Amino acid sequence: MPANFKDRLDYYLDRVTCKLDACLPSANENPKRLHEAMRYAVFNGGKRIRPMLVYAAGECVGVAEELLDAPAAAIELIHAFSLVHDDLPSMDDDDLRRGKPTLHVAYDEATAILAADALQPLAFSVLADIDDVTADVRTSLVRLVADACGSIGMTGGQSIDLAAEGQTLSADELEHMYVLKTGALIHASVMSACLLKPDTPDPQQRALDRFSRAVGIAFQIRDDLLDIEGETIIIGKPAGSDLGLRKATYPTLLGTEASLKRCDELIADAFQYLEVVGDAAEPLRWLARYIVQRNN
Repeated sequence: MPANFKDRLDYYLDRVTCKLDACLPSANENPKRLHEAMRYAVFNGGKRIRPMLVYAAGECVGVAEELLDAPAAAIELIHAFSLVHDDLPSMDDDDLRRGKPTLHVAYDEATAILAADALQPLAFSVLADIDDVTADVRTSLVRLVADACGSIGMTGGQSIDLAAEGQTLSADELEHMYVLKTGALIHASVMSACLLKPDTPDPQQRALDRFSRAVGIAFQIRDDLLDIEGETIIIGKPAGSDLGLRKATYPTLLGTEASLKRCDELIADAFQYLEVVGDAAEPLRWLARYIVQRNN
């Protein structure tokens, strides 16, 4: 394996792609249109940052890579489900995702809803079928991801986001929304590795917990900045959509300079948390830097 995590990305991308392909129903299997739509939602590009966080955290605590494939795929299925719902006319009403027509545009709104609804339970089926772990570990993984995508996680954050359109929030209120909307699934990505390695020392588990929470907020702030500074052709979705919807975001409420400064603070905190992990945490450090420097 290459020494640099960046050089291992393609290897891990191949692993999670193979796992996703294996667990998704064939497009030739009835109901064909639904299964085609599910595959379109998952295989329409994307950086697979959440699966990469699963693999990176697994390297940190010493989890066999074959055990990481299931949570990596399951969390990506949840992410894909959330994006389909986010893009719907009743939500953000976006026509473009990852440079391609959104699912409800490529197919139709009803098919998009059904495809997303099918992706979510499939994710939990993937977690329930992990081999070579105890029933307690499988249960803990299901609970971790369920909490991350439910009303106290991603779905709750989306609800707050919609309610906040046109409103003025404080920095603390914004970050609370980000912790739920974006950070919860990033947190689950990192912490899934600890659940697969129950003897991970408590100091390392606390470090990864704090790291993931800081990075989750930084991730969303960077997304907010890209909406303002990015170009549609590069970011793969309509630039300025947050402004058009009068969304409460860090840059619109606090300015670009404050947003960049907060990202720097969060990543500095995240790196400090990882000191207890030592050199084994370098994959997570690389991903954290990538998250705040990416241009799409």
